[in-house]
Amino acid sequence: MELPKFLLGDNTDFPEDIFIIHLDYPRFIINLKDDEVEFIEEAEDLDEGELNAEMEGLIVLANEFYDREMERYEKE
Repeated sequence: MELPKFLLGDNTDFPEDIFIIHLDYPRFIINLKDDEVEFIEEAEDLDEGELNAEMEGLIVLANEFYDREMERYEKE
């Protein structure tokens, strides 16, 4: 099965939160409400500097994914 890079998630227990799940390495969940990141798996092959640089780009991509999904949803 081929999985998408990002998934959009919500939960009625957290009505104000918007979760983006990143399924590629390194796997993590970001809450777009406050940009808090929870790693599903630790990035063992990246040092802290590499991880920070990688995460900056992935957070931008997660936000772009969310914006694109919302645009598509509003068109329907």
